[in-house]
Amino acid sequence: MVIGIIGLGLIGGSIAKALKEKTNIEIVAMNRSEKSLIDAYNDGVIDKYSLTDMSIFKECDIIIVCTTVDTIPTYVSKLKPYIKKDCIITDVGSTKKKICDTLSNIKDICFIGGHPMAGSEQTGYKSAKAHLFENAFYILTPINNVPQSKIDKMINIAKTLGATPVVISPEVHDYTVAAISHVPHIIASSLVNTVKELADSDGYMHSFAAGGFRDITRIASSSPDVWNSICQDNREPILNVLDTYINTVRELKTSLENKEDIYSFFENARDYRNSFENRTENTVCKFYEIAVDVVDQPGAIATIATLLSVNSVNIKNIGIRNTRDYNDGALYIAFENEAHKNKAIDILKSMNYKVFNK
Repeated sequence: MVIGIIGLGLIGGSIAKALKEKTNIEIVAMNRSEKSLIDAYNDGVIDKYSLTDMSIFKECDIIIVCTTVDTIPTYVSKLKPYIKKDCIITDVGSTKKKICDTLSNIKDICFIGGHPMAGSEQTGYKSAKAHLFENAFYILTPINNVPQSKIDKMINIAKTLGATPVVISPEVHDYTVAAISHVPHIIASSLVNTVKELADSDGYMHSFAAGGFRDITRIASSSPDVWNSICQDNREPILNVLDTYINTVRELKTSLENKEDIYSFFENARDYRNSFENRTENTVCKFYEIAVDVVDQPGAIATIATLLSVNSVNIKNIGIRNTRDYNDGALYIAFENEAHKNKAIDILKSMNYKVFNK
């Protein structure tokens, strides 16, 4: 198989590194910066590259466009004269409907929208990591009439990257990411800009901005080019979510002005946030999780992780729950499939651990 990548930044570079690390796939790449291409070639991550020659992609089975969302349709149009008839074209853009609608009008292309929900405030090939997509959702939004066999091929690519593939419509994708990704980014950037505006000449706010403030605003360090493009492309869903958010803030402000109790505001947020760690199987994704009753002491996690590892049980996620629903605390563990989950339950119970099947 030959895979082409246009845009060898954080996402494109991470895809290339992951595929090279886990497969024998040939990778050809194009990028605006020749330095990134040379670095990737010297690293053995890509096999061929070009700055401008689209014909380099003529033997590709899959081409992944890893550019800003506003340029993706242009690149796909430029690719069309060079690609094989059965070539799959996909992207990694954070918005999907506008792109899918535009490309649905181009005849004889097989386009499957893609969005690996992983990233970093860092940018460029130098920041790329082969493990970036491990345990991340990889959203796929095929346009009309794409054969299931092609969708299955992209599902396998996502799994190869270590991600969890989910196939949904472009509309559902855009509204969902507006709420959980795009508007939070706007809020983080707004908070930083607000503190900048309020900061006094002594610089106390700037000096004391640590801990929680840095955590909640980390994503404000991301690329302005990327986020300007995303917000313009997903304008309507973002505006709808912003309306709801602004109403929430207004209601809180009114309660404070009226000296009303706002305990429920924080309680509701805490409870819903904590529920993210207690997700159950639903119609979109399957979760293979258990909770183990453990004493919160040094070595507790390491002992269980080692026990499962030596028995060839693959752990996808592990951590101590903050809420103490079980006596002496509970260790949360997620697995890649039902078989590994059931095997872990048998092993842990045989060692007299109390296990809760989620």
